[in-house]
Amino acid sequence: MADGQSLAEVAARALRPEFYERPATEVAPELLGKLLVLDDGSLRAGRIVEVEAYCGDGDPAAHSRSGPTARNATMFGPPGRLYVYLIYGLHWCANAVCAPTGTGDAVLLRALEPVRGSDAMTARRSAGGRAVAFAQLCSGPAKLTQAFGIDGSHDGCDLTSAGGLSICDDGWSPGEPAQSSRIGISRGTDLQWRWYIAGNPHVSAP
Repeated sequence: MADGQSLAEVAARALRPEFYERPATEVAPELLGKLLVLDDGSLRAGRIVEVEAYCGDGDPAAHSRSGPTARNATMFGPPGRLYVYLIYGLHWCANAVCAPTGTGDAVLLRALEPVRGSDAMTARRSAGGRAVAFAQLCSGPAKLTQAFGIDGSHDGCDLTSAGGLSICDDGWSPGEPAQSSRIGISRGTDLQWRWYIAGNPHVSAP
């Protein structure tokens, strides 16, 4: 965040719905460097340093590949909502819904660099009594949701409105992103739809 900017000022500059109303492969790299901000009485913020795109029925790894279900309904719009799902019955993952309503595109938020509220994040990540290094607080999709306290109750929330949970632009640019195939999937592995800030210590391990 730039000098003199308060987190409340940044949170008031949430990305608008039209930012998300494009294919996930266009939105994903542009989310790098933006801030995920949660204001639930205790402000927390993390800079997005790693993302993956999932693109509707043409993507064999997308939850939306076979059409809407009770689980993936949020993926089909409107754009700018948060799609949250549970994996392995244990961990939550958070995604920004993209493209026009009915498409089924989303960007998985894979890793964040904590900017504000790291003490609260550490408390959440260390709840089991194990110490967690600063660089590991949000270095994976399940880690960042745990650190922020994001769960199924946030599915469908509007990321474009100030307050609550939002993605905001504080004017910082990461430069040209690195790109690779996506992580932890068995289908669509040929698609280079993962983007990240090279050299950032908060990026998840491959």
